[in-house]
Amino acid sequence: MNRNAVTEKIVSAKVSRGLTWAEVARKVGQSTEWTTALCLGQMTANADQARILGELFDLTEEEQKWLRVVPYKGSLPTAVPTDPLIYRWYEIVNVYGTTIKELIHEEFGDGIMSAIDFSMEISREPDPKGDRVQVVMSGKFLPYKTF
Repeated sequence: MNRNAVTEKIVSAKVSRGLTWAEVARKVGQSTEWTTALCLGQMTANADQARILGELFDLTEEEQKWLRVVPYKGSLPTAVPTDPLIYRWYEIVNVYGTTIKELIHEEFGDGIMSAIDFSMEISREPDPKGDRVQVVMSGKFLPYKTF
């Protein structure tokens, strides 16, 4: 047993039960985005969250324990993603990454946007020319310090 096996079991059970990630998140009591990342092996559950997921997906006690282990983060199997949707995010960073970096540094100074103290919301934005995907990310600014 390992964390990847638990992830596969969760995804399989979700599909077979016809659940949505939003339904799972409501039961866990966290955002859809964070809960999905948890179920896909990128976050760490507390005891209550692991128990709820255990009940929802028929996980054994051992499998629930795996949900509480800090995962190795980074879920992409290759340096350049091959999945078309994920590749578009890679493309956005390739094209706009230097612009994002420049504008963050101009506004905040020398530092980074945290992916630890971070939130994200994904929603549908209706548009007569075709619905749009709206992604809002908010990360704490962490300045580099001198020493």
